[in-house]
Parts: sequence; structure tokens; C-alpha cells
Amino acid sequence: MTTDLHRLRILALVVLAGSLAGCGNDPSGPGTHPPPARSFFMGFSGFPPRLNLNDAVAAVQMWSTRADAAIIHVEMPWATILAGGDPDSAVQAEHGSLVGFYRAHGDVLVFTLDVTNGLARDQEAPGLVKIGRSITEPAVQRAYRRYALSVAHVLHPEYLGLAAETNLIRVAAPRPVYDAVVRMTNDAANDLQEDGATANLYVSVQVEVAWGRLGSATEYRGIAEDLTDFPFIRALGLSSYPYLAGYGDPGDLPIDYYSRVGGTSGLPLLVVEGGWGSTSIAGVVTSQAKQARYIARQSALLDHAQAIGLFQLSFTDLDLNGLGPIPPGSIIPLFASLGMVDADLHPKAALAVWDSVYARGRK
Repeated sequence: MTTDLHRLRILALVVLAGSLAGCGNDPSGPGTHPPPARSFFMGFSGFPPRLNLNDAVAAVQMWSTRADAAIIHVEMPWATILAGGDPDSAVQAEHGSLVGFYRAHGDVLVFTLDVTNGLARDQEAPGLVKIGRSITEPAVQRAYRRYALSVAHVLHPEYLGLAAETNLIRVAAPRPVYDAVVRMTNDAANDLQEDGATANLYVSVQVEVAWGRLGSATEYRGIAEDLTDFPFIRALGLSSYPYLAGYGDPGDLPIDYYSRVGGTSGLPLLVVEGGWGSTSIAGVVTSQAKQARYIARQSALLDHAQAIGLFQLSFTDLDLNGLGPIPPGSIIPLFASLGMVDADLHPKAALAVWDSVYARGRK
């Protein structure tokens, strides 16, 4: 399913690169007086609502006018690079058209390499499991390091994430897997520094884990171990889905929800994934109104933290019937209603709030 989605995004954006050239990025009309400028760029990923080219094109058209940044969050093409494939070619084939489109619109580019299973942090990446390999193997770590260098060489992202949700991996995964994440990211950071790469390196942490809302902790636990284990980072990515961690209303989020995680590190903070669903599911009671209030509350949290970035991976809701087979027991349905629009691109209440935040402009 993942490979098909990447191909669809590439095809869609090849079309869009020509059709959207010259589109503006300011949805505010003449005579408006937005609040003080925001410190953070805003954007989405190219994830489509379903495996349909027309829908993918329409979705990117719709969000490209309300974003000044874009994020790509991927698992490495493990089978290709472990079989000896050229990583530069793999990066260009998979992401070149997509990044060309974003660059044509002046977007800040953020790229996250996800080295374990993004939907089950106790497990390794599906592409590795499928071929019977593990990131604990030195050969797999070397392949990852080569791929990270290729992302920097070919795409030149302003921010490059070398792992995602490291604190959740540490809590959930076998210790040798977490130790491998530490080793391979630090080695990759050294490679990138020696190569003269200019990307600001980061890892992301799971905010709810840091606050003791997930796992066995019952009180704030922070990210001191992450700051020690990943000393190379020049920014801190945040992943936050508070509606899945016991928060009943966005107003329950403390104003220092993001800033406390950054603490005294002095690191710039950027939300690289997250959101609040709009459809009740599996004991989670929510609504479009709650989702809209979350976007407003989130902007206050970002302002308080003087954050530098905000991303949602999904601009649209997901059509679960149109994304291909979903494995039994998958948690994907929990994330299906994160979009600012539904799967047919009809605006939800949150879109107007997002637009009002975006209209403030960036410092």
C-alpha cells in the first residue's frame, strides 16, 4: 500500500507542477487585519484521501494555497537499497517530482526518515520485516546512512529528521532496537556533518509520552534521555495526538504543553505530525467542533513555545475503503478523521480556523 501511495503522489504532483505555477499562498482577502505574525511555518504532506489520481491532485491544489511548508515522512525503500540499488536514484525516483512541486511554490521542506513501524512502535519497519531483516544489523544501518546522505544530496531539505518518536520507541520496542536507532542516527549525523550537509537535523518525540499520558508512566517524564542519546539535533520534532491520550477537550491542554517538552534545551520546536480527529471511534468521543477548537488551542501552544513549524500529515480525511487492504487490528482508523476536509474535500469546521491562523503571515 505504501509504495502505491508514493507513486500516486508523484504522478499527481507532476501534473500539479504545471497546472499550479504562479498560485498565491495568501488566502486572506483585501482589507483584512490579521493578528500578529506567527513564528511557525505551516503545511501538510502529500498523502491522498484514496488511491485516485484526480482526488490526489485536487487535495494538493486545495492545501497548496494555505501552506508555506511541506513535509515528507517515509520509511526507507529497504528492499531496494539492501539489494544494492543506488540510493540517489531511489530518492530521485520516489521524491524528486514531489519536491520539485514544493520548491516551485517556495515551500520550506522538512523530511522525516522513519526507521521503525510508525503504526506500531513496538515493531520494526514493515519493509524490513517483510524481507526478514532488522536495524540491529550493521549492514542495514549502513544502508540507512547511505540513504540519509542521498536525501540530503538530492533534495536539500531545510530540516532532516533521522528518526521518529524516539521516546515511544524506547518505551515500546525491544531494547536492542532502540539501541540500534541511537547508533545509526548518530552515525548518520556524523556522516552528514563530514559531508558538509546543511540540513538542520532533528528527531521527533511523542508529546503524550513525555507528559506521562501513554505507557506505564503516570506523571510527567520529559525527554532528558532523548536529548542525551541524540546530541546532534539542532531542532526538536514533536508528535502529538492528544485526543488518543485521554484529553477530552482541547481546552484541557496546558499552555506549556509544547514548551515544557523543549524545556531548557533551547532547541527550536516543530510539530512534525499530529492532530485531533473529528469522528468518534473506539471509545474516543469527539466532533468537528472539538477539532476546530483544537486548531485554535494548538496555535496558542505554538505561540507560547515560539515554535518554528506546524504540520499535519493528512490534509484530508482518509477513505478507508479507497486505500487498499488494511491489516487486521491496524490503528489506521483512529487517524482517519484528522483532515481539515473530508475525503471528498468538503471543508470541515477546522479548515476556517487553520486559514485564520495561516492568514496571520509568518515573521
